[in-house]
Amino acid sequence: MPRPDIGSRTAVKMLVPQDGLGRRFTEAMATAGLASGPGDETVVTADEIGQLPPVVRRYLHFMGVVGRPRVWSFRARFGGRFWLRRGLGWMPAEAWQYNSALEISRVFVMRIRFAGVVAMFGRDTYLDGQGRMIGKLFDRFTVVDGQGKEFDIGELTTYLNDAIMLAPSMLLRPYTTWTDVDAHSFDVTLTDRGHTVTGRVFVDGAGAPFDFSTTDRFAALPSGPVRAEWRTPVRSWQSLDGRVVPGPFRAVWHLPEGELPYIKGTFMPDSLAFNITPGS
Repeated sequence: MPRPDIGSRTAVKMLVPQDGLGRRFTEAMATAGLASGPGDETVVTADEIGQLPPVVRRYLHFMGVVGRPRVWSFRARFGGRFWLRRGLGWMPAEAWQYNSALEISRVFVMRIRFAGVVAMFGRDTYLDGQGRMIGKLFDRFTVVDGQGKEFDIGELTTYLNDAIMLAPSMLLRPYTTWTDVDAHSFDVTLTDRGHTVTGRVFVDGAGAPFDFSTTDRFAALPSGPVRAEWRTPVRSWQSLDGRVVPGPFRAVWHLPEGELPYIKGTFMPDSLAFNITPGS
């Protein structure tokens, strides 16, 4: 695959606005009970990753991990479109999220607008080894509330995908293993609180990841949650304040009847903040 385009820019950091979405994200963060930090910010060295497979080292060098302080948390805003179910079409969506490696955790709050007007708020979390997905129409009427083993595994897998795409030094810890598959792909396995998940990362000759694949997530189908292949292809990358961050990407279920894309969008570069405490 051709190397993704790499642009360059400098970001002016965005604060979390206290609009409807920002306020709900702030409330979710306040009640999550996250470790406050700070965490380890020592610089990642070439010697530290020297025993990893060559394809993994190439990826980590491309991502700008070596020679920079390691990341223990990040906050980001997503903007794009979401496909909820057949007949509804693509709907505007935006989200705020916070990930921490102090105690593996993730808080993701999204707003979807039906017909561009009616708001549904969703909250995906992975806290204390437990995953949960809850959605409310008008922020009042619960339309989905999923928890249990499938959500524990699925939310931990999403945390793994986030780290691969935005902050791979969060994974340079004893609970992560890296295994080469071939010259252009490797498997990364993450274990937390009795759960173990694995994703396969595909990279080009320069180490730029262009896809992530896993079967450790469950598609919410009318018949119930079904384990299926989940992929997040990335179209391009850009250098931002010396970091490499993804451009437009998709999330796609690969089901027996064919592909089912359900997210299209990008992380807003000016929203990205690293190594910040939950209350920042």
